[in-house]
Amino acid sequence: MLNKKSPLPMYYQIEEDLKQKMSNGDYAPGDVIPSERELSELYRVSRMTVRQAITNLVNEDILYREKGKGTFVAEQKIEQPLQGLTSFTEDMKQRGMEASSRLIGFDQVEAPADVFRKLELNEGETVFRIQRIRYADEKPMAIETSFVPSRLVPDLTEDIVSGSLYQYVEGKLGYTIEKATQMIEATVADSRQSEWLEVPLQSAILYIERKTLLTNGLPFEVVKSAYRADRYKFVSDIYRG
Repeated sequence: MLNKKSPLPMYYQIEEDLKQKMSNGDYAPGDVIPSERELSELYRVSRMTVRQAITNLVNEDILYREKGKGTFVAEQKIEQPLQGLTSFTEDMKQRGMEASSRLIGFDQVEAPADVFRKLELNEGETVFRIQRIRYADEKPMAIETSFVPSRLVPDLTEDIVSGSLYQYVEGKLGYTIEKATQMIEATVADSRQSEWLEVPLQSAILYIERKTLLTNGLPFEVVKSAYRADRYKFVSDIYRG
């Protein structure tokens, strides 16, 4: 319970207690929490104090409100640092989550004009186009479309790309991936993205486009991805000077 002799504000103590209950599993994602009146009685504080605590948690995306229904525990977003280059599989493993993929497209095609330029292809060269839905703990997180020059991975198969492409090219082919340039912008889900990501139509999503280079300077891959904005966020350390 709250310590009224503590220098910490009552609303802050309520926030921390609710976070602890979520961490303990007392309140799971999707659960409705007690009403302001019930919480004010539980903590023996004013409803205004409870309201401030709840509002702060809503602003942190820890809780969310639905008009006429109540306040619910939100799914916690996965943080992706903008520093460092990892595959989706590696990224989820670092977070103790199980990564999986559903292959929805695999073919060898002529590259779209923008991809052709970014991969610095020669006339007549083709690419493997790999389309996958990415899952974390069986929940859809992203739709990825990767374009890889066919000459770099001539023996690529559906079985290989159903796993980790990076593990294959570095572990089996001996390439070393050095760096990438990434662009992120906000957009909304179309009907196909809505279905595959299991989000409402026109929901906010993060569109990410990445160009990856090998240590020898050769462009290895262009990836176009749509991430669920309600489950993913990007963080970065910024230094002055």
